Amino acid sequence: MPYDAIVIGGSFAGLSAALYLGRARVHVCVLDTGAPRNRFTNHSHGLFGHDGSDPASMLGTMRKQLSAYPTVQLVDGAAVDVGRERGAFVVRLADGRTVKGLQLLLASGITDILPDLPGVAERWGRSVIHCPYCHGYEFADRNLGVLASSPLSVHQAQLIPEWGPTTFFTDGQTVEPDAIEALTARGVSVERERVVGLEGNGPLLSAVRLADGRSIPIDALYIGPRYRFSSDIAERLGCAIEAGPLGPVLKVDEMKATSVAGVFAAGDVTRMGHTVTFACADGVMAALAIHRSRVFPKVAA
Repeated sequence: MPYDAIVIGGSFAGLSAALYLGRARVHVCVLDTGAPRNRFTNHSHGLFGHDGSDPASMLGTMRKQLSAYPTVQLVDGAAVDVGRERGAFVVRLADGRTVKGLQLLLASGITDILPDLPGVAERWGRSVIHCPYCHGYEFADRNLGVLASSPLSVHQAQLIPEWGPTTFFTDGQTVEPDAIEALTARGVSVERERVVGLEGNGPLLSAVRLADGRSIPIDALYIGPRYRFSSDIAERLGCAIEAGPLGPVLKVDEMKATSVAGVFAAGDVTRMGHTVTFACADGVMAALAIHRSRVFPKVAA
């Protein structure tokens, strides 16, 4: 017999959905690759009761608590393809196994595309960061930088002075005069030289190295990287997708339903605001929608 629902993605959105589905006595299978987006950081912030907690430990606790619900099954494996068979979705895993379910929840998240710059990858999530609301408080009143890496970089640089003195690194790119004026009005220093690398001990950042040989003291560097979906299942299903300023966004309605009947989505794949709090809330909403669509199928259609 197929599961009532299959959740593709076992991070905060997927596990939150599984919890509510389990409490509704829905038979659900969660497929998890064990590679959440925030695995590079040791601390997650902004969620009451867990502020400053290790996200890996938080997910471990969530998985343990789900074991109390007999209708929830956790399966370690990556979904690589999906088809339809007798009214059910058939999800194929990387190891060849298949799982069948009447409904799908896509919660597989996104993967950041970091700039090819020496020193970035090993400091990502530690002292090279993307969200001031998630990590900015810990670097308050220190030397902060923003690297031009996307159309939203100027916007990001205008936000950061709330946390400390800020330098915007254009990395040799052309920035419109009105943008420079807006940054200057916010007290942001603008450095136009090309960036060639980062300096510091281990995961700590101490300076940004420029092509002309100078090093600018910086304790934390903000980057708003472009991203891609961590799974191509949404494309394989034919779900409607919009092009966002940093990457694709899966279109959903207010109840997290996609354009494909029986397929829902939650978390980072559906929004620009990427936080644990949003992910958990999205997962809960999707779970409620999935359960109610079983009870009221005509309304859901």
